Amino acid sequence: MTHGQLGPIHDSLATVTLRSVITEREIPLGHGSTSASASVAPAAADDLLFATRGEEHLRWRELFSTEEFGHRDLPHRERVELSYRRLRTVAAAIPDARALALSAPALTALHEWAGPADPGMATLASIHYNLFLGSLLDHDHEERDLEPWLRMDRIGTFLCTEAEHGNDAVNMETTAEYDRASRQFVLHTPGPGAAKWMPNTSLTGGPKDAVVAARLLVDGRDLGIFLFLTPLSDERGHLPGVSVERLPHTAGAPVDHCATRFHHVRLPHSAMLQGDHGRLSPEGEFESTLGSPRIRFLRSIGRVSMGKLCMSGYSLGATRQAIAVAVRHGSTRLTSGMTKGRRVPLMAHRSHHEPLLDALATTYAATLLHRSVVRQWEVAEEAEREEVDRLVAVTKGWITWAARETMTTCRERCGAKGLLLTQGIAGQLAANEGTITAEGDNKVIWVKAAGELLMGGFTPKPPSETAPEQRSLRDGTHLQDLMADVERIWHERARTRLRSGGVRGNPMARWNGAVTPALELVAAHAHRLAGEALLEAADRVTAEEAEHIRDLHRLFALRQVAAHSGELLAGERLTAEQVRRLPDEVERVVADLEPHILALTERFFVPENLPGSDPAGLVEAAPDASAAGPESLTGGTGGLRESEPDAA
Repeated sequence: MTHGQLGPIHDSLATVTLRSVITEREIPLGHGSTSASASVAPAAADDLLFATRGEEHLRWRELFSTEEFGHRDLPHRERVELSYRRLRTVAAAIPDARALALSAPALTALHEWAGPADPGMATLASIHYNLFLGSLLDHDHEERDLEPWLRMDRIGTFLCTEAEHGNDAVNMETTAEYDRASRQFVLHTPGPGAAKWMPNTSLTGGPKDAVVAARLLVDGRDLGIFLFLTPLSDERGHLPGVSVERLPHTAGAPVDHCATRFHHVRLPHSAMLQGDHGRLSPEGEFESTLGSPRIRFLRSIGRVSMGKLCMSGYSLGATRQAIAVAVRHGSTRLTSGMTKGRRVPLMAHRSHHEPLLDALATTYAATLLHRSVVRQWEVAEEAEREEVDRLVAVTKGWITWAARETMTTCRERCGAKGLLLTQGIAGQLAANEGTITAEGDNKVIWVKAAGELLMGGFTPKPPSETAPEQRSLRDGTHLQDLMADVERIWHERARTRLRSGGVRGNPMARWNGAVTPALELVAAHAHRLAGEALLEAADRVTAEEAEHIRDLHRLFALRQVAAHSGELLAGERLTAEQVRRLPDEVERVVADLEPHILALTERFFVPENLPGSDPAGLVEAAPDASAAGPESLTGGTGGLRESEPDAA
């Protein structure tokens, strides 16, 4: 694929065409050049945003653009059945399921496209390929026949969380007691609170197996939590000793969530997933390279960290789709202008396009941060694993929370039509709540990250020696330094609170006093890393493209600086005059970016026939430039008439 040019999009209206490298057809987009149709090449988007595994993104973009993955209004149970059928369509499109499960770039690419296409199917795929198959591959598996799951003759699921043990899963109660005489494990749920909650263990979708997290008991000795391969059902139903109860429907992705219990289910010695972190001989002799049962548990469920990368990718795909729908809508939907009888596109109004530009800048930064973190995950040595795991957790929390905010903005910019499930925003907004909780609740994993950053896991960057009045708010490097200043400010405040707050001998009181600024530190850390990834991307594109990327970075960074301007002023990192100028600097960069919002959005490569991006009923035909007149210019409307009734 060739590296395309980002053609400028001028203020007046015309028709822009985007020729897809896959579908080879023209797509009307609306807001474009006055002189000729500007061509925005997806190849450039691939180079910038999808460079980690371009071929993977192309495969899934093409598959999920087919009619099979279009929206269908179905009752919940039928909707779940459809997701399982689609899951097998995905399986048929995977050249090598083993390679997919072992590759972070390939696996996260699947999630970026599967989520927008079908949240339920994406959830099932994540469980089967990452949590189930990935766990089998990450442990000793040379003598295990994986073909039934590689071919998806049987579907895999993952049972860890219990009804009364969510974020404290290390205290789970499910047991797997080893019987030396029979050389079998006895898997048992001791009470209702230990029921596995809420895996997809129903009979829907066909025969299933699970890896079940349980406490290994040998001669009454608790050796910690390990995973056990457990058959759940066959063509006739659930197997003896397996009790499954469907749970009420969730507001998010349609999945057959269940509560699952085991009643003295016997498993062969081969059922235990073993590795250096823990091995049990057939004679019942245990050995491990790790002395801590807690670390053994974390090693056993190591696929949860990969799952955080997958959930981030899922949210990114849904976010990019929401922005594409909203920007296409705003570029073609007409509303009142400043002169009687004149109509302009919604996007002409500053009050309409400014929030979308903020969302666009954040999503570019989030995508590029995700690419960076995936690369670091792929090459991390064992000694770096703890730091990279923390980075993955910070990134997952920030991206999935940012997705919620961005999709809310996009839904509102589409008016009532944005509520339609066929447009792919409102439904994805609800489904995104699942990513916020899945693989570790965001707030909980951020609290853990905050503690690590405070206790030696992070050294703040020292302040610049150049006086702030000698630096420009239009300089990306200076803006990055200011975001680093925000990090340092919250780090120092949290450390001070931790040292001086609370009551002697009461660690909970000390931590409660420090946790709020510590969480601000995590947020500042995520913003700084995302801004860094965005600014660095400007060095990998053409000069013309680099200008727009740097403008996106300026907008993203200025918002963060403005949000903390009081702290920066008090810390003498900003002058009073610079604080006063911040709104004008934001206005300047918004005005610079507005003519290019559509072209920058099309870099997301979202096809129109992907569920949610289909313009039917939302994006109107591109308006005639002559009908709009000069008031299509953002500066000519000022947004003053936007309160007039809109047919939407």
